[in-house]
Amino acid sequence: MILDLNSDFWNDRYISSETGWDVGGVTTPIKEYINQLSDKEISILIPGCGNSYEAEYLFKNGFKNINLLDFSEKALLNFTERVPDFPRENLLNIDFFDCVEKFDLIIEQTFFCAINKNKRSDYAKKAHNLLNVKGKLIGLLFDDILNDDRPPFGGTKDEYIKYFEPYFNFIVFDTAYNSISSRKGRELFVIFEKKNI
Repeated sequence: MILDLNSDFWNDRYISSETGWDVGGVTTPIKEYINQLSDKEISILIPGCGNSYEAEYLFKNGFKNINLLDFSEKALLNFTERVPDFPRENLLNIDFFDCVEKFDLIIEQTFFCAINKNKRSDYAKKAHNLLNVKGKLIGLLFDDILNDDRPPFGGTKDEYIKYFEPYFNFIVFDTAYNSISSRKGRELFVIFEKKNI
């Protein structure tokens, strides 16, 4: 079954606070990755950003070029209420697959598991297209079965390799050692570098 995961679907989830994926802060693996970044001028995209505690953390730590993308206008509104100084022009209320800008870094945090499973290969290809040369896709992917009829959709490392290997070199692709307790042993931390193809 393919759900129509459109902007109304996601807006309704935020309006009714059905946001079980939202842990209320930056998860440890992503926070630690951000902490080791030295170039605060790099262009960053956070697709399916939701309430985007990652963007708030980046912004408060001096990163200048953060771009948030979400289908849900309500999610972006939640973010601007929390971080009113964030530049409005960097809020993209569009479909990920319609984005055309280029970035140095894409941060993946519960977006991949929220799109219909038949779009996973398209996601990998689109992420590749959105990255500059040597750009990186980093973040977390669930290594768990989860749901088949609604997001979050789970998966396995072997499955993900099929989608990403044509487009990326795998720098890190391992079970996260520093997951939050509710996700310990159930997620993969990834650093994928764009291939020249």
